Amino acid sequence: MMHMTLYWGTDLTLLFDWWTTSSWPTYSLSLLACFLFALLYQFLESLRRSPILTTTVVDRPSQPPPSSIATPLLSKSTGRTTHSLRRLAHAALFGVNAAIGYALMLAVMSFNGGVFLSVVLGIFVGYYLFRCGDLESQSNDSAVVDNSCACS
Repeated sequence: MMHMTLYWGTDLTLLFDWWTTSSWPTYSLSLLACFLFALLYQFLESLRRSPILTTTVVDRPSQPPPSSIATPLLSKSTGRTTHSLRRLAHAALFGVNAAIGYALMLAVMSFNGGVFLSVVLGIFVGYYLFRCGDLESQSNDSAVVDNSCACS
């Protein structure tokens, strides 16, 4: 039966037909797995945003900001793009991180309260362990926006 409201039972089917729980030990192991996947998600996100992978492959000359409204929003890049191993690794890391994020979202959509709490707690602890250092390196005077997309 598919639940449409939050429930707190140990009977759970999570992501796959073979991942079912019917007792406290199997339910607890499933919650631990959700917590660890959320930690992994935050770790990969911090790795993906690390300076090692975010350095530019090709130095592009800095361009002044557009001075008129007639400037097109999309323009051709002046630098030559290269398909390096670093870019391929960055794209693969983004794909794996996105897949884990969507799997966590689907797990939460099981509407089980324990799964919801373990995923949220795992994201919280993972952010604290792996990504809070980003805040300490930024100054309090300026706001830095990496990407305006909320899903990245």
